[in-house]
Amino acid sequence: MITAIDTSILLDVFLPDEGLGPQSMRSLMHAYDRGAILVCDLVYAELVPAFEDRDTLDSALREIGARLSPIDSVIAFEAGMRWLRYRRAGGPRKRIIIDFLIGAHAMVASDAFLTRDRGFYETYFPELGTS
Repeated sequence: MITAIDTSILLDVFLPDEGLGPQSMRSLMHAYDRGAILVCDLVYAELVPAFEDRDTLDSALREIGARLSPIDSVIAFEAGMRWLRYRRAGGPRKRIIIDFLIGAHAMVASDAFLTRDRGFYETYFPELGTS
């Protein structure tokens, strides 16, 4: 099983967050035990400010067994279509296209998605197995 990991889970673990970190770590370990861990390039970009340099970030991702996976045009198109539906339904601009790109990447490239933002992803990506 391949699990895509959202930025918030990784920040909980890497920073670490005393309140959310332990549960995020357990969830991450569970995903690792079930198979591969995937991080899209946008999640990677969101992680950059939390690290002093690229080598440290890359090392942290290697340490948890995560592999990088790029966004391609199939994923970008799916994200754009779902963002368009969201905006046409009156969705406020609180959600930006990056959230939809991360969701579309998880939908196309993985079997499950590990996130703390379940409500949003369950609404706009109901076929994702969020955990």
